[in-house]
Amino acid sequence: MRPDTGDTAWLLVSTALVLLMTPALALFYGGLVRRKNVLSTIMHSMTAIPIITTLWLCVGYTMAFGPSIGGIIGGFDFAMLNGLEGQTRGTVPTLAFVAFQAMFAAITPALISGGFAERMRFTAYVAFIIGWSLLVYGPVAHWVWAEGGWLFKLGALDFAGGTVIHITAGVSALVCSLMVGKRLKYPQERPLPHNLTMTMTGAGLLWFGWFGFNAGSALSSGHLAAVAFMNTHLGAAGGALGWVAIEWKHGGKPTALGVASGLVAGLVAITPAAGFVAPWAALVIGILAGLACFAGVLAKYRFGYDDSLDAFGVHGIGGFVGAVLTGVFAEQKNFSDASAPIGADGLIKGGVGQLGVQVLTSVVAMAYAAAVTWLLLKIIGRVIGLRATEAEEREGLDTSVHGEQGYAG
Repeated sequence: MRPDTGDTAWLLVSTALVLLMTPALALFYGGLVRRKNVLSTIMHSMTAIPIITTLWLCVGYTMAFGPSIGGIIGGFDFAMLNGLEGQTRGTVPTLAFVAFQAMFAAITPALISGGFAERMRFTAYVAFIIGWSLLVYGPVAHWVWAEGGWLFKLGALDFAGGTVIHITAGVSALVCSLMVGKRLKYPQERPLPHNLTMTMTGAGLLWFGWFGFNAGSALSSGHLAAVAFMNTHLGAAGGALGWVAIEWKHGGKPTALGVASGLVAGLVAITPAAGFVAPWAALVIGILAGLACFAGVLAKYRFGYDDSLDAFGVHGIGGFVGAVLTGVFAEQKNFSDASAPIGADGLIKGGVGQLGVQVLTSVVAMAYAAAVTWLLLKIIGRVIGLRATEAEEREGLDTSVHGEQGYAG
């Protein structure tokens, strides 16, 4: 089948937008840490791109989207992207789809780094993201997105990665924060963000790139992409409004960090629902996510764990809220440019079963990601060691590990 040039152009642009999201995440996270750890934090995101891209070429793509083996994992038919040149997937070249999905695979382990920023050894980080991508991301992506995946066949709805990306990354970040341990003197001393301007810039770029993330997942430039695009924007707006409203009431002041965190929470929550819900529902999902994620961030102070940059509080909680609310607000759509109905009816349309599937999918993803992350960290801890030394941590990882400074003079 000859690729559609309009759909292909949209997917290629979306791929570039999703690539931008990882440097945007680097800025977002980088501004939240202390000056002495800004480069090491940015390194987590930037090095994930070449490492995971190479892994995706070798075996990642075929594990996620290769011919299914029992609904659990893809076969190795497409290892090294064998036989994919000149092939099409729907109306786009298969290699365009491969590249688009590579950007998803790259940003996901980078999200996890927010749970252990300022204290994990870089060698341990590299080993972890390789193992995690192979053992968690690849299998869960296959379960939910591949036509032969067992959760896909159950009817799980995850338009652009609420379960595959945000739930798995968020829960894994929580496990990492618990196993690596708290930063020195935490929580007696709670390090303040060193550059909120950098964080706000990263948040804006994430918002921009997320249009490719969600609307690009339509894999076409028609009605479905337009719905996902609009819903993405409304979800972000709702998240920012919900977060700032409760923050203002709780602390007495609306903050720039609250706006940034809230819009990201809204974007996370709308990701699984983007193509499946009405615009009004997208705004509601965003608002509820802003409220829930604000509460999720406060929980770390109550329970005493050190999720440094709120990877679990925003991505884990936001992903779960979005995935479950997809089962509430989803409605089957019949677009004139689609060959078949899209999505399924959720609870408000009488689809009680769909809500059950969404809850099951979320719980399975959380449990599996947590268990494998725990096992991986146990192995890496014994072989390499997880944590930087106390001296390195006091000096800052920029100079002690990388021999550089983010700010000279």
